[in-house]
Amino acid sequence: MMAVSAASLPTGADWSYEVKWDGYRAIAEKRGKSVTLRSRNLKDLTADYPAVAAAIGQLKHDLVLDGELVAIDENGRPSFQALQHRATERHAVLYYAFDLLSLNGKDLTHQPLEARREALLKSFKGSSPSLVFPSEPLPGTPEQIERAVRDIGLEGVVAKRRTSTYQPGKRSYDWVKVKFAKRQELVIGGYKPAGSSFDSLLVGHYEKRRLMFAGRVRAGFTPALRNEILSKLKPLEVVRCPFANLPSGKTSHWGEGITEEDMEKFRWVAPKLVAEIAFTEWTRDGQLRHSSFVGLRDDKKPSEVVKES
Repeated sequence: MMAVSAASLPTGADWSYEVKWDGYRAIAEKRGKSVTLRSRNLKDLTADYPAVAAAIGQLKHDLVLDGELVAIDENGRPSFQALQHRATERHAVLYYAFDLLSLNGKDLTHQPLEARREALLKSFKGSSPSLVFPSEPLPGTPEQIERAVRDIGLEGVVAKRRTSTYQPGKRSYDWVKVKFAKRQELVIGGYKPAGSSFDSLLVGHYEKRRLMFAGRVRAGFTPALRNEILSKLKPLEVVRCPFANLPSGKTSHWGEGITEEDMEKFRWVAPKLVAEIAFTEWTRDGQLRHSSFVGLRDDKKPSEVVKES
């Protein structure tokens, strides 16, 4: 089940609020001693996070959890970039479970959220697995919650209807997410070479089945990261530009336009890689302003990437 993006939190007694964790969404399934972690697009993540899988294995019940894999940086805060570089920088990775879909073979998806939360907390009783925690609702008014989450520097808040059932594979208005820092998943469709590396990535989002150019991303790269990204881009190179709205035939003060002459400077790639991009705002032309690379996302299908902010 996925949330709908919004500019502000919904209010009212029928809503509750949770931290929006900055990590990889993952379904955890425990059957006996066997534990499997899967991404939203069903990629098996178990071997990538063996410590988390082992911790979930310490729970007493057979269950299916929905939650988030989160890396903690040196300041004790969730960091998507830390999650990207966990192998080399040895960041702790935790799993925050925010929903319980099945317990001892019983399907709970048709039960209201409040009942699933109660069952989730009970399923942890008698166990104290390291690295795995239930993600509980936040106390206070929406205004107080937003202020506190902003002050701590977390990514955002997810509001959920207390009576909502779990709708697998659907984006529902029963769940509403608000990001306090502007971030957006975007598809990489090309890059501008620079010597043995690259100067910038060309990214976009889908409108129906058309990939629409959204800007060039130059910031946020280390030399090692550039090498890693380039190694993934090279096998995807194609002759034809994948963006439906290029060339744009104009440039602007912010340099987001791509002219016919510019097109010859780029190398195009099949739109198979998804990147998380931070930015300050969308321009009136629908381009990113002051964009910065955050990390690659292999838990999102390119076809699902649409403009959210």
